[in-house]
Amino acid sequence: MLSIEDIRKKMDLGEDSTLEFKGGEIAAKRRQGEWRKLADEITAFANSSGGTVVFGVNDAQEVTGLSKNQLDLIEKRIVELCNDSVTPPLHIRTEKNYFPDSAGEERPVLLVKVSASLWVHKSPGGYFHRQGSSMREMPPDILARLMQQRSQARLIRFDEQFVPNTSIDDLEEELWRPLVARAKESDQRALVKCRLLVETQGEMRASVSGILMCSKTPDEFLPGAFIEAVRYRGAERDSNYQIDARRITGPLNQQIDSAVHFIRKNQFNSAVKIPHRRETPQFGARAMFEAVVNAVAHRDYSVHGSKIRLFMFDDRMEIYSPGALPNTVSIDSIHMRQATRNELLTSLLSRCRIGLEDDEPGRSFYLERRGEGVPIIMKESEKLSGRKPQYQLIDNAELLLTIYAYQRPAE
Repeated sequence: MLSIEDIRKKMDLGEDSTLEFKGGEIAAKRRQGEWRKLADEITAFANSSGGTVVFGVNDAQEVTGLSKNQLDLIEKRIVELCNDSVTPPLHIRTEKNYFPDSAGEERPVLLVKVSASLWVHKSPGGYFHRQGSSMREMPPDILARLMQQRSQARLIRFDEQFVPNTSIDDLEEELWRPLVARAKESDQRALVKCRLLVETQGEMRASVSGILMCSKTPDEFLPGAFIEAVRYRGAERDSNYQIDARRITGPLNQQIDSAVHFIRKNQFNSAVKIPHRRETPQFGARAMFEAVVNAVAHRDYSVHGSKIRLFMFDDRMEIYSPGALPNTVSIDSIHMRQATRNELLTSLLSRCRIGLEDDEPGRSFYLERRGEGVPIIMKESEKLSGRKPQYQLIDNAELLLTIYAYQRPAE
Protein backbone atom coordinates (compact mmCIF):
# COMPACT_ATOMS: atom_id res chain seq x y z
CA MET A 1 0.00 0.00 0.00
CA LEU A 2 1.35 3.41 -0.99
CA SER A 3 2.39 5.79 1.78
CA ILE A 4 1.53 9.49 1.80
CA GLU A 5 5.07 10.29 0.67
CA ASP A 6 4.84 7.78 -2.18
CA ILE A 7 1.56 9.28 -3.39
CA ARG A 8 2.93 12.81 -3.31
CA LYS A 9 5.98 11.74 -5.31
CA LYS A 10 3.82 9.98 -7.91
CA MET A 11 1.26 12.74 -8.35
CA ASP A 12 3.02 14.40 -11.29
CA LEU A 13 3.25 11.05 -13.08
CA GLY A 14 -0.51 10.51 -13.06
CA GLU A 15 -2.75 7.53 -12.37
CA ASP A 16 -1.65 3.91 -12.69
CA SER A 17 -2.76 0.46 -11.61
CA THR A 18 -2.49 1.38 -7.91
CA LEU A 19 -3.51 5.05 -7.87
CA GLU A 20 -6.67 6.96 -8.82
CA PHE A 21 -7.45 10.68 -8.42
CA LYS A 22 -10.90 12.18 -7.88
CA GLY A 23 -11.93 15.79 -7.47
CA GLY A 24 -14.47 16.91 -4.92
CA GLU A 25 -17.30 17.21 -7.46
CA ILE A 26 -18.54 13.70 -6.65
CA ALA A 27 -19.90 15.07 -3.37
CA ALA A 28 -22.43 17.15 -5.33
CA LYS A 29 -23.66 14.18 -7.38
CA ARG A 30 -27.22 13.21 -6.58
CA ARG A 31 -27.69 10.39 -9.07
CA GLN A 32 -27.17 6.95 -7.57
CA GLY A 33 -25.52 5.77 -10.77
CA GLU A 34 -22.56 8.12 -10.29
CA TRP A 35 -21.85 6.70 -6.86
CA ARG A 36 -22.30 3.11 -8.03
CA LYS A 37 -19.70 3.68 -10.73
CA LEU A 38 -17.37 4.82 -7.97
CA ALA A 39 -18.07 1.53 -6.14
CA ASP A 40 -17.07 -0.30 -9.35
CA GLU A 41 -13.75 1.56 -9.42
CA ILE A 42 -12.95 0.88 -5.76
CA THR A 43 -13.89 -2.80 -6.11
CA ALA A 44 -11.61 -3.10 -9.15
CA PHE A 45 -8.65 -2.38 -6.86
CA ALA A 46 -9.74 -5.14 -4.44
CA ASN A 47 -10.03 -7.62 -7.33
CA SER A 48 -6.53 -6.68 -8.49
CA SER A 49 -3.46 -5.87 -6.40
CA GLY A 50 -5.02 -3.14 -4.27
CA GLY A 51 -4.66 0.61 -4.56
CA THR A 52 -5.55 4.06 -3.28
CA VAL A 53 -8.19 6.55 -4.41
CA VAL A 54 -7.33 10.17 -3.52
CA PHE A 55 -10.27 12.57 -3.31
CA GLY A 56 -9.34 16.23 -3.59
CA VAL A 57 -6.97 15.85 -6.55
CA ASN A 58 -8.40 16.27 -10.06
CA ASP A 59 -7.51 14.41 -13.27
CA ALA A 60 -4.87 17.07 -14.07
CA GLN A 61 -3.12 16.15 -10.80
CA GLU A 62 -4.04 19.52 -9.28
CA VAL A 63 -4.69 19.55 -5.56
CA THR A 64 -8.09 21.19 -5.18
CA GLY A 65 -8.79 19.94 -1.68
CA LEU A 66 -12.11 19.17 0.01
CA SER A 67 -14.31 21.09 2.39
CA LYS A 68 -15.16 19.59 5.77
CA ASN A 69 -18.65 18.73 4.51
CA GLN A 70 -17.24 17.08 1.38
CA LEU A 71 -14.78 15.01 3.43
CA ASP A 72 -17.51 13.69 5.70
CA LEU A 73 -20.06 13.10 2.93
CA ILE A 74 -17.71 11.25 0.59
CA GLU A 75 -16.34 9.07 3.39
CA LYS A 76 -19.83 8.17 4.61
CA ARG A 77 -21.19 7.35 1.15
CA ILE A 78 -18.20 5.21 0.18
CA VAL A 79 -18.37 3.16 3.37
CA GLU A 80 -22.10 2.62 2.79
CA LEU A 81 -21.51 1.60 -0.83
CA CYS A 82 -18.78 -0.89 0.06
CA ASN A 83 -21.00 -2.47 2.70
CA ASP A 84 -24.38 -2.38 0.96
CA SER A 85 -23.67 -2.48 -2.80
CA VAL A 86 -20.66 -4.81 -3.02
CA THR A 87 -20.87 -8.61 -2.65
CA PRO A 88 -19.31 -9.78 -0.41
CA PRO A 89 -18.97 -6.48 1.49
CA LEU A 90 -15.62 -4.80 0.94
CA HIS A 91 -13.40 -3.64 3.79
CA ILE A 92 -11.62 -0.34 3.11
CA ARG A 93 -9.53 2.09 5.11
CA THR A 94 -10.03 5.83 4.96
CA GLU A 95 -7.52 8.50 5.92
CA LYS A 96 -7.95 12.27 6.06
CA ASN A 97 -4.75 14.18 5.37
CA TYR A 98 -3.27 17.30 3.77
CA PHE A 99 -1.62 17.73 0.36
CA PRO A 100 0.12 20.97 -0.74
CA ASP A 101 -1.37 22.73 -3.78
CA SER A 102 0.68 24.52 -6.46
CA ALA A 103 1.09 27.54 -4.18
CA GLY A 104 2.30 25.38 -1.30
CA GLU A 105 -0.91 25.72 0.73
CA GLU A 106 -1.95 22.53 2.54
CA ARG A 107 -5.42 21.36 1.49
CA PRO A 108 -7.54 18.56 3.00
CA VAL A 109 -7.84 15.33 1.00
CA LEU A 110 -9.44 11.94 1.61
CA LEU A 111 -7.53 8.73 0.90
CA VAL A 112 -9.49 5.50 0.40
CA LYS A 113 -7.09 2.58 0.72
CA VAL A 114 -8.09 -0.77 -0.75
CA SER A 115 -6.10 -3.97 -0.27
CA ALA A 116 -6.08 -6.98 -2.56
CA SER A 117 -8.90 -9.06 -1.11
CA LEU A 118 -9.26 -12.68 -0.07
CA TRP A 119 -12.50 -12.74 -2.04
CA VAL A 120 -13.64 -11.81 -5.55
CA HIS A 121 -16.08 -8.92 -5.19
CA LYS A 122 -19.05 -8.06 -7.37
CA SER A 123 -19.91 -4.35 -7.52
CA PRO A 124 -23.14 -2.81 -8.86
CA GLY A 125 -21.87 -2.92 -12.46
CA GLY A 126 -20.47 -6.48 -12.31
CA TYR A 127 -16.96 -7.90 -11.80
CA PHE A 128 -14.17 -5.39 -12.47
CA HIS A 129 -10.39 -5.30 -12.20
CA ARG A 130 -7.69 -2.72 -12.72
CA GLN A 131 -5.61 -2.58 -15.88
CA GLY A 132 -3.12 0.27 -15.82
CA SER A 133 -5.01 3.46 -15.03
CA SER A 134 -8.34 2.04 -16.22
CA MET A 135 -11.12 -0.07 -14.72
CA ARG A 136 -12.15 -2.99 -16.93
CA GLU A 137 -14.87 -5.58 -16.67
CA MET A 138 -13.29 -9.02 -16.25
CA PRO A 139 -13.68 -11.42 -19.17
CA PRO A 140 -15.07 -14.86 -18.18
CA ASP A 141 -11.67 -16.60 -18.38
CA ILE A 142 -9.94 -14.04 -16.14
CA LEU A 143 -12.85 -14.06 -13.70
CA ALA A 144 -12.75 -17.87 -13.49
CA ARG A 145 -9.00 -17.81 -12.94
CA LEU A 146 -9.28 -15.19 -10.20
CA MET A 147 -12.01 -17.13 -8.44
CA GLN A 148 -9.81 -20.20 -8.61
CA GLN A 149 -6.95 -18.29 -7.02
CA ARG A 150 -9.11 -16.75 -4.31
CA SER A 151 -11.94 -17.87 -2.08
CA GLN A 152 -14.65 -19.30 -4.30
CA ALA A 153 -12.62 -22.20 -5.73
CA ARG A 154 -9.03 -22.18 -4.66
CA LEU A 155 -5.94 -24.19 -5.48
CA ILE A 156 -4.20 -23.16 -2.26
CA ARG A 157 -6.20 -24.07 0.80
CA PHE A 158 -8.08 -21.14 2.23
CA ASP A 159 -6.74 -21.62 5.75
CA GLU A 160 -3.18 -21.11 4.41
CA GLN A 161 -3.97 -17.87 2.53
CA PHE A 162 -2.65 -14.56 3.81
CA VAL A 163 -5.06 -12.02 5.29
CA PRO A 164 -4.69 -8.51 3.82
CA ASN A 165 -3.81 -5.62 6.15
CA THR A 166 -2.24 -7.90 8.76
CA SER A 167 1.26 -8.35 10.12
CA ILE A 168 3.09 -10.30 12.79
CA ASP A 169 1.78 -7.73 15.29
CA ASP A 170 -1.75 -9.07 14.79
CA LEU A 171 -0.70 -12.45 16.22
CA GLU A 172 -0.70 -12.60 20.03
CA GLU A 173 2.49 -14.17 21.37
CA GLU A 174 0.69 -15.77 24.31
CA LEU A 175 -1.46 -17.63 21.75
CA TRP A 176 1.13 -18.62 19.15
CA ARG A 177 4.01 -19.42 21.48
CA PRO A 178 2.57 -22.83 22.57
CA LEU A 179 2.18 -23.81 18.92
CA VAL A 180 5.83 -23.15 18.03
CA ALA A 181 7.44 -23.84 21.41
CA ARG A 182 9.94 -26.35 20.03
CA ALA A 183 11.17 -24.15 17.19
CA LYS A 184 14.80 -23.00 17.47
CA GLU A 185 14.57 -20.31 14.79
CA SER A 186 13.74 -16.64 15.26
CA ASP A 187 10.14 -15.89 16.13
CA GLN A 188 9.32 -14.73 12.63
CA ARG A 189 10.96 -17.73 11.01
CA ALA A 190 9.16 -20.08 13.41
CA LEU A 191 5.81 -18.50 12.56
CA VAL A 192 6.52 -18.83 8.83
CA LYS A 193 7.55 -22.46 9.27
CA CYS A 194 4.27 -23.19 11.07
CA ARG A 195 2.43 -21.23 8.36
CA LEU A 196 0.94 -18.82 10.86
CA LEU A 197 2.75 -16.11 8.91
CA VAL A 198 2.98 -15.88 5.11
CA GLU A 199 5.41 -13.89 3.00
CA THR A 200 3.76 -12.17 0.05
CA GLN A 201 5.24 -9.49 -2.23
CA GLY A 202 8.08 -8.95 0.21
CA GLU A 203 5.81 -8.41 3.21
CA MET A 204 4.81 -10.66 6.09
CA ARG A 205 1.09 -11.25 6.54
CA ALA A 206 -0.80 -13.39 9.02
CA SER A 207 -2.40 -16.48 7.49
CA VAL A 208 -6.09 -17.28 7.88
CA SER A 209 -5.19 -20.03 10.37
CA GLY A 210 -2.85 -17.64 12.17
CA ILE A 211 -5.68 -15.15 12.66
CA LEU A 212 -8.15 -17.85 13.68
CA MET A 213 -5.83 -19.40 16.26
CA CYS A 214 -3.64 -16.52 17.41
CA SER A 215 -5.84 -13.41 17.34
CA LYS A 216 -8.18 -12.46 20.17
CA THR A 217 -10.61 -10.96 17.65
CA PRO A 218 -10.51 -13.11 14.48
CA ASP A 219 -13.97 -11.95 13.44
CA GLU A 220 -12.58 -8.44 12.88
CA PHE A 221 -10.47 -9.85 10.03
CA LEU A 222 -12.76 -12.69 8.93
CA PRO A 223 -16.41 -11.70 9.37
CA GLY A 224 -18.39 -14.68 10.58
CA ALA A 225 -15.51 -16.36 12.44
CA PHE A 226 -17.56 -16.76 15.60
CA ILE A 227 -20.35 -18.89 17.09
CA GLU A 228 -23.86 -17.65 17.66
CA ALA A 229 -25.30 -19.68 20.55
CA VAL A 230 -28.92 -19.50 21.70
CA ARG A 231 -30.94 -21.51 24.22
CA TYR A 232 -34.70 -21.56 23.63
CA ARG A 233 -37.48 -22.70 25.90
CA GLY A 234 -39.55 -25.37 24.21
CA ALA A 235 -38.97 -26.88 20.78
CA GLU A 236 -39.31 -23.86 18.48
CA ARG A 237 -36.94 -21.07 17.49
CA ASP A 238 -38.78 -18.10 18.94
CA SER A 239 -37.07 -15.00 20.34
CA ASN A 240 -39.94 -14.59 22.82
CA TYR A 241 -38.82 -17.84 24.47
CA GLN A 242 -35.11 -17.16 24.41
CA ILE A 243 -33.47 -18.16 27.70
CA ASP A 244 -29.85 -17.37 26.95
CA ALA A 245 -27.83 -16.06 23.99
CA ARG A 246 -24.19 -15.41 23.40
CA ARG A 247 -21.90 -14.33 20.57
CA ILE A 248 -18.84 -16.51 21.15
CA THR A 249 -15.64 -14.96 19.83
CA GLY A 250 -11.89 -15.27 20.34
CA PRO A 251 -9.31 -17.77 19.08
CA LEU A 252 -10.86 -21.04 17.95
CA ASN A 253 -9.76 -23.16 20.90
CA GLN A 254 -11.37 -20.65 23.25
CA GLN A 255 -14.51 -20.61 21.10
CA ILE A 256 -14.73 -24.38 21.55
CA ASP A 257 -14.33 -24.09 25.34
CA SER A 258 -16.92 -21.33 25.55
CA ALA A 259 -19.44 -23.18 23.39
CA VAL A 260 -19.08 -26.35 25.47
CA HIS A 261 -19.53 -24.26 28.64
CA PHE A 262 -22.65 -22.66 27.11
CA ILE A 263 -24.17 -26.09 26.46
CA ARG A 264 -23.35 -27.36 29.94
CA LYS A 265 -24.82 -24.28 31.56
CA ASN A 266 -28.05 -24.42 29.58
CA GLN A 267 -28.85 -28.12 29.45
CA PHE A 268 -31.24 -29.77 31.86
CA ASN A 269 -30.20 -32.61 34.13
CA SER A 270 -32.80 -35.25 34.88
CA ALA A 271 -32.53 -36.90 38.31
CA VAL A 272 -33.81 -40.24 39.59
CA LYS A 273 -33.59 -41.44 43.18
CA ILE A 274 -33.88 -45.21 42.72
CA PRO A 275 -31.80 -46.85 44.09
CA HIS A 276 -29.54 -43.79 44.55
CA ARG A 277 -29.82 -40.28 43.17
CA ARG A 278 -28.43 -40.12 39.66
CA GLU A 279 -28.41 -37.20 37.26
CA THR A 280 -28.49 -37.60 33.49
CA PRO A 281 -27.67 -34.62 31.25
CA GLN A 282 -29.55 -33.82 28.06
CA PHE A 283 -26.46 -34.37 25.92
CA GLY A 284 -23.48 -36.68 26.30
CA ALA A 285 -20.26 -34.88 27.23
CA ARG A 286 -18.06 -36.52 24.60
CA ALA A 287 -20.63 -36.17 21.82
CA MET A 288 -21.20 -32.54 22.71
CA PHE A 289 -17.47 -31.79 22.66
CA GLU A 290 -16.82 -33.60 19.36
CA ALA A 291 -19.78 -31.86 17.69
CA VAL A 292 -18.47 -28.41 18.59
CA VAL A 293 -14.88 -29.26 17.61
CA ASN A 294 -15.99 -30.63 14.23
CA ALA A 295 -18.08 -27.56 13.48
CA VAL A 296 -15.20 -25.20 14.31
CA ALA A 297 -12.40 -27.21 12.69
CA HIS A 298 -14.13 -28.28 9.46
CA ARG A 299 -16.41 -25.38 8.53
CA ASP A 300 -15.72 -23.37 5.37
CA TYR A 301 -14.16 -20.08 6.49
CA SER A 302 -14.08 -18.79 2.92
CA VAL A 303 -17.87 -18.30 3.00
CA HIS A 304 -17.92 -14.59 3.76
CA GLY A 305 -19.91 -13.52 6.81
CA SER A 306 -21.40 -16.97 7.58
CA LYS A 307 -21.12 -18.04 11.20
CA ILE A 308 -21.59 -21.26 13.14
CA ARG A 309 -25.02 -21.33 14.75
CA LEU A 310 -25.70 -23.42 17.85
CA PHE A 311 -29.33 -23.66 18.95
CA MET A 312 -30.49 -25.55 22.02
CA PHE A 313 -34.08 -26.67 22.64
CA ASP A 314 -35.81 -28.83 25.23
CA ASP A 315 -35.69 -31.85 22.93
CA ARG A 316 -32.60 -31.33 20.75
CA MET A 317 -29.52 -29.33 19.82
CA GLU A 318 -28.85 -28.01 16.32
CA ILE A 319 -25.42 -26.99 15.03
CA TYR A 320 -25.23 -25.25 11.65
CA SER A 321 -21.77 -25.22 10.08
CA PRO A 322 -21.09 -23.09 6.95
CA GLY A 323 -20.00 -24.90 3.80
CA ALA A 324 -20.72 -28.10 1.93
CA LEU A 325 -19.04 -31.38 2.83
CA PRO A 326 -15.34 -31.52 1.87
CA ASN A 327 -13.95 -33.61 -0.99
CA THR A 328 -16.10 -36.64 -1.84
CA VAL A 329 -17.69 -37.10 1.58
CA SER A 330 -21.46 -37.57 1.55
CA ILE A 331 -24.13 -37.58 4.25
CA ASP A 332 -24.27 -41.37 4.04
CA SER A 333 -20.50 -41.81 4.38
CA ILE A 334 -19.75 -39.05 6.87
CA HIS A 335 -19.44 -41.48 9.79
CA MET A 336 -16.96 -43.67 7.88
CA ARG A 337 -14.79 -41.13 6.05
CA GLN A 338 -11.99 -38.89 7.31
CA ALA A 339 -11.56 -35.71 5.29
CA THR A 340 -10.98 -32.03 5.97
CA ARG A 341 -10.83 -28.81 4.02
CA ASN A 342 -8.67 -27.11 6.69
CA GLU A 343 -5.48 -29.17 6.90
CA LEU A 344 -3.42 -26.46 8.60
CA LEU A 345 -6.15 -25.57 11.06
CA THR A 346 -6.73 -29.17 12.11
CA SER A 347 -2.97 -29.64 12.51
CA LEU A 348 -2.81 -26.65 14.85
CA LEU A 349 -5.79 -27.83 16.89
CA SER A 350 -4.18 -31.25 17.22
CA ARG A 351 -1.24 -29.51 18.95
CA CYS A 352 -3.40 -27.27 21.12
CA ARG A 353 -4.10 -28.49 24.65
CA ILE A 354 -7.71 -28.54 25.80
CA GLY A 355 -8.49 -25.66 28.14
CA LEU A 356 -11.57 -27.15 29.79
CA GLU A 357 -11.42 -27.58 33.55
CA ASP A 358 -12.17 -31.31 33.49
CA ASP A 359 -11.19 -34.22 31.29
CA GLU A 360 -14.65 -35.11 29.96
CA PRO A 361 -13.48 -35.22 26.32
CA GLY A 362 -11.15 -38.06 27.32
CA ARG A 363 -8.00 -36.63 25.74
CA SER A 364 -5.52 -33.77 26.04
CA PHE A 365 -5.78 -32.11 22.62
CA TYR A 366 -8.72 -30.73 20.64
CA LEU A 367 -8.16 -33.03 17.67
CA GLU A 368 -6.52 -36.43 17.40
CA ARG A 369 -6.95 -36.68 13.61
CA ARG A 370 -8.06 -40.30 13.65
CA GLY A 371 -11.52 -39.67 12.23
CA GLU A 372 -13.27 -40.74 15.45
CA GLY A 373 -15.31 -37.57 15.98
CA VAL A 374 -18.46 -38.44 14.02
CA PRO A 375 -18.62 -42.09 15.25
CA ILE A 376 -18.38 -40.81 18.85
CA ILE A 377 -21.17 -38.31 18.22
CA MET A 378 -23.40 -41.01 16.70
CA LYS A 379 -22.70 -43.71 19.28
CA GLU A 380 -22.75 -41.62 22.46
CA SER A 381 -25.84 -39.62 21.48
CA GLU A 382 -27.90 -42.65 20.46
CA LYS A 383 -26.88 -44.44 23.66
CA LEU A 384 -28.14 -41.53 25.75
CA SER A 385 -31.31 -40.47 23.90
CA GLY A 386 -32.24 -43.62 21.99
CA ARG A 387 -32.23 -41.66 18.72
CA LYS A 388 -29.50 -41.36 16.12
CA PRO A 389 -28.22 -37.86 15.42
CA GLN A 390 -29.01 -36.58 11.94
CA TYR A 391 -26.82 -34.78 9.42
CA GLN A 392 -28.46 -32.68 6.71
CA LEU A 393 -26.91 -30.67 3.90
CA ILE A 394 -28.90 -27.47 3.33
CA ASP A 395 -28.76 -26.05 -0.21
CA ASN A 396 -25.26 -27.53 -0.54
CA ALA A 397 -24.07 -24.55 1.52
CA GLU A 398 -24.53 -25.45 5.18
CA LEU A 399 -24.24 -28.65 7.22
CA LEU A 400 -26.81 -29.17 9.97
CA LEU A 401 -26.22 -31.64 12.80
CA THR A 402 -29.19 -32.42 15.03
CA ILE A 403 -28.48 -34.21 18.32
CA TYR A 404 -31.54 -35.36 20.24
CA ALA A 405 -31.76 -34.83 23.97
CA TYR A 406 -32.21 -37.41 26.68
CA GLN A 407 -35.85 -37.54 27.74
CA ARG A 408 -36.66 -38.80 31.20
CA PRO A 409 -39.05 -41.80 30.98
CA ALA A 410 -42.61 -41.12 32.09
CA GLU A 411 -43.29 -42.38 35.60
